[in-house]
Amino acid sequence: MSNRTELLRIFCCAAESESFREAAHCLGISPQAVTRAIKELEGVFGEPLFHRNTRQVQISMFGQRLAEQARPALGGIDQLFDLHTQARDQALRGRVRITVTQSIGHRFLVPLLAPLVREHPEIELDLRLSDVRVDAVDESIDIGIRIGLLRDRSYIARVIAPIGLQVVATPELLARCELPSSPLELQNLPISAMVDRNNGRIWPWYFADGLQFVPSQPAFTSDDQEVECEAALAGLCISQLPDHLVRQHLACGRLVALLPEHAPPPVELFIYRPQRGPVPARVRRVYDLLAQHLAEGLDSTPHNAGR
Repeated sequence: MSNRTELLRIFCCAAESESFREAAHCLGISPQAVTRAIKELEGVFGEPLFHRNTRQVQISMFGQRLAEQARPALGGIDQLFDLHTQARDQALRGRVRITVTQSIGHRFLVPLLAPLVREHPEIELDLRLSDVRVDAVDESIDIGIRIGLLRDRSYIARVIAPIGLQVVATPELLARCELPSSPLELQNLPISAMVDRNNGRIWPWYFADGLQFVPSQPAFTSDDQEVECEAALAGLCISQLPDHLVRQHLACGRLVALLPEHAPPPVELFIYRPQRGPVPARVRRVYDLLAQHLAEGLDSTPHNAGR
C-alpha cells in the first residue's frame, strides 16, 4: 500500500477494535490487508504500533499517541470531502455546452431551458447550433441532440422521440402542377434539395419500403432545413421535411401533405453525453430536463412557428 491516508484509516480502526479480524470486518477488507497496513506504518515510523502474541494484539504507547493525533486529522479530511461533495451535488452553477441541430435548437431549446436558468441563474448555457457532427470530447460538449444514427457507441444516449418525414407543398403550387401518384414522379416536379454539411452531398428523399432517390434537378437547394421550409411556404418547391417544421403549417392549411401512404418509417431524435468521469449536477439537470420534455415541445406548437 502507498496511500498513507488509507493506511492511517486502517490503523485507527484497528486501534479501536479488539482484533485485526474485527477491524477487517468493519472495513470490508481481509485481515491480511490490515496486517500489511500496520507493518507498513511501523516501517514508516520505525516504532511498533501493536504488541502481538498468539493470543491477543495490544496497542503500544506509541500507537496510542499516533491514534490520538490521526483521528482529528482523518476527521478533517472526511469533513473536507463531505463539504465539497455536498457543494458539488447541490450547486447548479457553471457552463453547460450543448450541440444541437439547427431546426431543433432555433425553435425549442431556449423556451424549454429558460425556466431552469431563471431559477438557477448561475447556470451558463452555451448552445452550438450546427448540423455538422462534432467530436463531443474534442469540442468539450456536455450534451448533444441529434436526429438519425448515433455513430459513436461510447456515448450515453437516450431516444427522445420519433421524427416523421412528410412531403409538403403549398396549395398554390399544387394548383399549377400535376399531382404525383408515386414518389418517383416527384422528380418531374419542382422539388428542393438539402445539402449534407458533413460531406457536401445532397440528402436522398426517403420513402416506405426502402425506396429513395437523390434530387437530380432541384428547383431549390439549401443546407438549412428552416430555409428549405421557408422556400416551400413561398411556393418555390415541394419539400420533404420533418414533422416539427411543418405540423403547424399543415394544421392551418398553408401546406398540404403529399403521398402520406408512402411516408418512410420515422427516424429517431436522441440526446447523448460523453461517457467520461462524474456528471456535474448542472449537466445532469439539463440532460434530464431535455430528455423528459423535448418530446412534448416537439408535439406542441413552437412560440415562433409560422413566422
